[in-house]
Amino acid sequence: MLQRIVLSLLLATWFYVDCNPGPIDDIAVDRYFIPKPCVREVKSGDFVRYHYNGTFTDGKRFDSSYDSGTAFFGQVGHKWQIAGVDKGILGMCVNERRRITVPPHLTHSSQAAGGTVPPDTTLVFDLVLLDIFNRADQVQTKVLTTPKDCKRSVVRTDFVRFHFNASLLDGTVFDSSYKRSQTQDSVVGEGLLIKGLDEGLLGMCVGEIRHFIIPPFLAFGEKGYGTDIPPHASVVYHILLEDLHNPKDDIIVEFKKAPEPCTRKSVAGDYIRYHYNASFLNGITFDSSYQHNKTYNTYIGLGYMIAGIDKGLQGVCTGEKRRIILPPHLAYGQQGAGKDIPGSAVLVFDIHVIDFHNVKDPVQVEIGNKSAGCNETSEVNDFIQYHYNCSLLDGTLLFTSSDYEAPQDVLLGGGKIIDGLDEALRNMCVGERRTVLVPPHLGHGEKGAGIVPGSAVLRFELELVSLQKGVPEGYLFVWLEDSPVQLFEALDINQDQQVPLEEFSQFIKQQVSEGKGRLKPAQDADSVITDMFKNQDRNADGLITLDELKLKSDEDAEKARHEEL
Repeated sequence: MLQRIVLSLLLATWFYVDCNPGPIDDIAVDRYFIPKPCVREVKSGDFVRYHYNGTFTDGKRFDSSYDSGTAFFGQVGHKWQIAGVDKGILGMCVNERRRITVPPHLTHSSQAAGGTVPPDTTLVFDLVLLDIFNRADQVQTKVLTTPKDCKRSVVRTDFVRFHFNASLLDGTVFDSSYKRSQTQDSVVGEGLLIKGLDEGLLGMCVGEIRHFIIPPFLAFGEKGYGTDIPPHASVVYHILLEDLHNPKDDIIVEFKKAPEPCTRKSVAGDYIRYHYNASFLNGITFDSSYQHNKTYNTYIGLGYMIAGIDKGLQGVCTGEKRRIILPPHLAYGQQGAGKDIPGSAVLVFDIHVIDFHNVKDPVQVEIGNKSAGCNETSEVNDFIQYHYNCSLLDGTLLFTSSDYEAPQDVLLGGGKIIDGLDEALRNMCVGERRTVLVPPHLGHGEKGAGIVPGSAVLRFELELVSLQKGVPEGYLFVWLEDSPVQLFEALDINQDQQVPLEEFSQFIKQQVSEGKGRLKPAQDADSVITDMFKNQDRNADGLITLDELKLKSDEDAEKARHEEL
């Protein structure tokens, strides 16, 4: 009523006139609640919003802004309100409560007000100040916290994600992103935010917290917004910047550790194994391969991963550590991923490259030492003994021959060890040492074996301890010199035209002992000789005759002639 009747009708044309003095000569101000702190006081020229109750001195109410549900709004010192209130409100703080007693000559003199306020009446106004601003005001910014390492701050056209609590100047909360459990996402400087936020967000770093007081003409203006933000309302924002990027951004690669030497860098088409910690720009982790206790394995450059990682993993070295920062359009975009990655989120991957390989990679051999006097090297069908250490490329030891009393032994080409190791042990001299890299397709493959991870490149440190030359595939014995011209006569020790196992065995063992022949290694000599005897005893009567005896080399030659025919 007062706002409509007294303030609007009378004071729009109010001017000071002399009249009979009332019970008091000037206003009386009772500041019965003063908030602490008070960052600003009302001065002439300021715009104010306040609620009030208007009463007579006997306490009878004649008007109240609470009844209309709309606070009074006006400019101090410009006759928007009766002179006594205009004077009595000076120096008020937001949320301060005052009781202003106004004598008649500072109200509406001897004139009645719409039949509600009699002439020459002293009036009492109980006010609570809700808002104060001036046309000269700008956004008031207070930086509460800022990160130590800020490499980039907000500029116009940047896309930001921020959390906020928003209130009116009197502390009334009207919105909060925390309650929605979702950040506010917007482009800065494109008119998508109120002008005060567009201005206040500039220069902020991720992780920084700022407190903004925004006057109405830089906020929601004369109309306010909805039912929560009244017209002519200053607003207060408490903002935490969570994320920042520009639609033109590419990935950012920060090198943490680059091993030397780096003999090969990854290229598109390589298969890579790496560990990672994945976080947002604010440092909050959302995923980690270490928590899963296994590496992430995939091909690079073929579209199997999000574009930023696919690009960022090319050109890495084995053992390298690097940080890759991905803008959303090279990560999970506006949609995000699942419940953990929000839309338009910048992602940070801290990566440790364990190994990588290509399906075309051969076994890599680095010879550590080799005897100058070596004239005999290992080859397929040889029986060897060797020492070894087997580890992953990150140095994790998997196996070692030091755990056993004797060196490892194997018949090369016998299919008893992985293909890459079998190949690496060839052409070695006794005493030679080698470091060998075996790609997975020549090792334990995609599935791995036991404690060997799937798709793991293996490093072997090898030393050849001993070497027993072998015999060709399909042979049990080979001559190291020319065989006797009359072989059957040499076998038939008692010259009775038949050779039993005893004579055959005696003869073969003698050739081996004299260095004239060699049995298949890594097997019991008597068993090998018995097998040789059975091959010659074609009628299985326990005796070899002249007609039965044939050298395997002759048999192979005869077989080849038949195949040619």
